[in-house]
Parts: sequence; C-alpha cells; structure tokens
Amino acid sequence: MSSPIRLSANISMLFAELPFLDRIGAAARAGFRAVECQFPYDFPAAEIAARLADHRLVMNGINTPAGDTFGLAAMPGRQADFRAGFELALDYGRRLEVETLHCMSGAPPLGERAAAKAVWLENLTWASGLARGAGVTLVIEPLNARDRPGYFISRSDEVVELLAELGCANVKLLFDVYHIQIMEGDLLRRLERHWPFIGHAQIASVPGRHEPDEGEVAFTAVFEALAARGWPGFVGAEYNPRGATLEGLAWARPWLAA
Repeated sequence: MSSPIRLSANISMLFAELPFLDRIGAAARAGFRAVECQFPYDFPAAEIAARLADHRLVMNGINTPAGDTFGLAAMPGRQADFRAGFELALDYGRRLEVETLHCMSGAPPLGERAAAKAVWLENLTWASGLARGAGVTLVIEPLNARDRPGYFISRSDEVVELLAELGCANVKLLFDVYHIQIMEGDLLRRLERHWPFIGHAQIASVPGRHEPDEGEVAFTAVFEALAARGWPGFVGAEYNPRGATLEGLAWARPWLAA
C-alpha cells in the first residue's frame, strides 16, 4: 500500500533569511508538518521545544556535534569527545522528542582507516544502547567525496556493510539523494536494495543542491518509489534555496497540501 509523502524542512538550510528560531514558525506557515536541523546547540532545548509546541510541529531529527573534524564517531583517540557530544545530542533529542539522530563520523587521518573502523564500531555499539533506551533511531549518512573529501563514509553501500557488521537494529542508513546520486547513482535500485536499512531520507537537486525541481534527479520518481513501499517517515528537504525559501516551494506544494 502506498503512503503519502510527508516533508520535513531542514531549517539549518531553509528559511535562512530569518533568525534560526523564527524558521520554525515560517516552516509551519509554509505547510510543513515537521522540521529538522543540523546543530541546535546554540539555543536552549526548552526554547526550541516551546516554538515547536506553539506551531504544532515535530522536530524530526538533529545531528551530533561536528567538533573540528565534521563528526567524531570514527576518530581514533577521540572516544571521550564523541561520548560527550553524543550525550549532549541525546539530551537535546529527548527534550525535542526527535525520531532520528544523525551520528556524524568525521574525517580520520589518512592511513588510519582500520583504526577508524574499529573506533566507529566501538562508538556506535555504545551509542546504540543509549539511543535504544531513549527510543531514538541513529542514522549514518554517507557524505560525497566532492563536498567532504576524506569523510569516513562516502557511499551508501559502505554504510550498509558497516551496519550489517555492527548488528544494532536501531542504527540505520540516512538515504540522502544528493550525496548518493553524486557517489553512486542508480537511486531507485539502490533504494530498493537498501530498504531494510533506511532510517531517514533527504532530498536536494544534483549537482547544485538547490530545490529538487532542477538537475539530474527526477525527484517525483524517488517520491513515488518511497510512497509505493509505504515509507512511514518524513522526507527531509535539505537544500540551499536559490532565493527566498517560499519563492522556491512550488515543487513541494502537492505534498505540503496533502
């Protein structure tokens, strides 16, 4: 049975013409049912939660702190830093009632791939236990090597291999169409193959990372594939608007009105 697509506005990128907290109300007025963001830590969780309640929005997901290496989960020798950042993120996650927490991996030093993998498995085993107790799903996002050279994981296939080795049911793949198209392509078959591992989905155009009504990805085909499989979650609109956010939302109207 197909399911309706529900959109989440990533307010770290959308509505950037407004102060951060005001973006929550702007997303609600635009018709979004949920928001997500990358790093909420400059603002008290209670204040964000109050804005969400005022506008009857869900905070779908947040990221763990980036640190100085765009994540810490795969950084050898930084386990204590990772754990401190994860505990902060999980505290925000509980307060904001998030569904997913993107656990950022980082860019380990060249030549330390084996050590980075061992640390990643150690850290995610520990983190998954805490997240399970909080009812939160952890998601792992492959970041393309063009935008993030040296990042620990750049392909969805790699993520799925690591998840199979990790063996924690509450750690999933973040299927970001932008990154996966750049690195791997074959989106619809890869979506089908990785379906049991997917914990969140995001979309943007390729190559520009703008509204998904341009470029090389037929985003409606991606939405149809998600809906046909009964995708139960939100699809995150995580892109850099070409201009003012509202002016570029024509692509989203059918789903915002649903």
